[in-house]
Amino acid sequence: MEVGEELRSILAYLPVVARSSSLFWPSQVVEALKALSSGPNHSRVDSGEVFFLAISDLRQSLSSEDRLASSAAHGYSLFFDDLMSRAEAAKWFGEVVPVMANLLLRLPSLLEAHYKDADGNGGRMEGIKTGLRILESQEAGIVFLSQELIGALLACSFFCLFPIANRGPKHLPTINFDHLFASLYESYGETQENKIKCIIHYFERICSCMPVGVVSFERKVLPWKHSPPYVSYPKADYWSKSLIPLCCFKVCSSGLIEDHSSEGLEVDFANKYLGGGALNRGCVQEEIRFMINPELIAGMLFLPSMADNEAIEIVGAERFSNYAGYASSFRYSGDHVDKRNLDSMGRRRTRIIAIDALCNPGKKQFRLECLLREINKAFCGFFDQSRRQQYQRLFEDDDSCRTQIDQDVLHEGPSLTSESGEGIFADRLIRSSGGKIIQHVDHQDQIGIVTGNWGCGAFGGDPELKATIQWLAASQALRPFISYYTFGVEALQTLDQVTKWILSHEWTVGELWNMLVDYSDQRLKGETNLGFFSWLLPSLSSTSDAMMLDVPQTP
Repeated sequence: MEVGEELRSILAYLPVVARSSSLFWPSQVVEALKALSSGPNHSRVDSGEVFFLAISDLRQSLSSEDRLASSAAHGYSLFFDDLMSRAEAAKWFGEVVPVMANLLLRLPSLLEAHYKDADGNGGRMEGIKTGLRILESQEAGIVFLSQELIGALLACSFFCLFPIANRGPKHLPTINFDHLFASLYESYGETQENKIKCIIHYFERICSCMPVGVVSFERKVLPWKHSPPYVSYPKADYWSKSLIPLCCFKVCSSGLIEDHSSEGLEVDFANKYLGGGALNRGCVQEEIRFMINPELIAGMLFLPSMADNEAIEIVGAERFSNYAGYASSFRYSGDHVDKRNLDSMGRRRTRIIAIDALCNPGKKQFRLECLLREINKAFCGFFDQSRRQQYQRLFEDDDSCRTQIDQDVLHEGPSLTSESGEGIFADRLIRSSGGKIIQHVDHQDQIGIVTGNWGCGAFGGDPELKATIQWLAASQALRPFISYYTFGVEALQTLDQVTKWILSHEWTVGELWNMLVDYSDQRLKGETNLGFFSWLLPSLSSTSDAMMLDVPQTP
C-alpha cells in the first residue's frame, strides 16, 4: 500500500506508524496488546487502576510525550473499581477489554483495507475522495468509514493513544477520553458517570457483535465568493427577494428529535468544535447525542472547527443507548436496538446535521449581519449542493426566467421512507413568473428537517427568532417540511398558530424574511419589546383574540 495523499494528511494524528508500503504498531505495542487480548489471567489487568497503568505503558511504547489530564488515572480507577459492580467489572476486563485489544491489533490492517477500498471507491461516489483524511476548513469533502474501523478508532480514544500535541494548531477538538474520566474524579456527578456508562455499553455491544455498516462524515461549505456551479454564501438581497413558498411546518409539543418516526435531517445544536463538551463535562443536546450515538465521536478525529459558512453532516451513525433526563438529570437507561433501515451505501438512515449558532448573542442577534450569519449557517446545513443545478434555475438574473415554486399537495402520501407514516408535500412545481411549468421536482428522495430550539438554551438565542430562521432556511433549501420540537419552551406556545396563519396566507421566504428584518430593526432601536410572534400578529397576545384568527384546521 502506497502512502497516498489522504493518509499523509492524517498520519501525524494517528498512533500507528507508516513505513515503506505498510502501517503497523511498534513491536512493544503489539506485545502489550497481545497480552491484553489474552485476558486478565495473562495480562493481570483486572482493575481500573491497573488498566490505566497498561494505558500508560502503551503510550510510552509509542514514545508519546503528550501529557494526559492529571486526574485521568483517578477517574479510570473511580469508575471501574468503585462505581462499577464487581460482576460488571469482571465482564469488562474478562470479555470486553480483550476484544478491544484485538481490535486495536487489527487497526493497521483495517486502515490499509480502508484506503484500498477508498482508492477503488467501493462503488460509492465515483470520482470523489472518500478516504480518511483531515477535512480542512473551507474544503467541502466527505469521508466514509466502516463501523468496524470506527470501533477501532474509538478504542484508540478509550486507551488515549492518539497524539494530541499538534491538534490545537489545526483547530481539532479533543479526541482521547482522558478528560472524560478526569472530570468524573475532579467533580463527581451522576451525569458524568452516566455519560461513561453509554460509552461502556457501546463497547460491550460491538465487542459481542461487530456491526457491518458504514458512516459518512461530510464538511459542507457555502463558498464566500461566487463560484459556479456551487451555491455561494447568500447576501441580504438573496433572502429579501426570494419567491420560494414556505414549506410545511409541523409543531411537536412533546418527544425528542432522535425519536422522530420518519427519516429527516436531524439538527445537532452544535459547538463550532464538533462534539462540544462530549468528551469533557458537557451534557446538553449535542453531547447527549454523541453519547447515545458514539460513532459520531469519530468525526472529532479529523474535522477541524466550523467557520460561519460551514456545516457537518453525518449519515449512518447507529444508536446504542436509551436515556432519560437532560443536563444534570441525564441518565443512561439501557440498551437501544436501532431499527432504522440501511441506504444503498450501507448507512443507517439517520442523518445528523451539525450547525453552530452564535453563542450568547444578546441584543446583537437582531443586527442584520447576525441574522444573515444564522440563516446562512442553517441554509448551509439544510441545502444539498448535489441539487445545485436544479436549484440555480430558480435564480436566473433575467427577470423573464425568474421562477417560483408552487407547492402541490397531491395526496397524503407516499411518505419519505417506508418508515414514515406522515403525509408531506409530495412534490413541487417550478414555474416561471408567467406560470409556465419549467420543471417537475420529485420529492420522493427528499427528506425534511427535524429540529428544535437551536441556538437557544445554553447558547442564549431568542427562540422565536431561531425558529423562524430555521423555517426560512429549510424552505429556501427546498426541503418539503420542518418538524419542530418545542421542548416546552413558553415563548413558543403560539408557534403552531403563527405558522398556520402564515401558511394560510401563502407567504414566500422573502416576505417572512423582510418582516423579520423589520421587527429586528425595531428591537435594536428599542421601539418594541414584544416577541416576534406577538409583534407579527398582535391578536395572539390574548387567547380570546387568538381564537378569532383565520387559522385553517389541521386535516
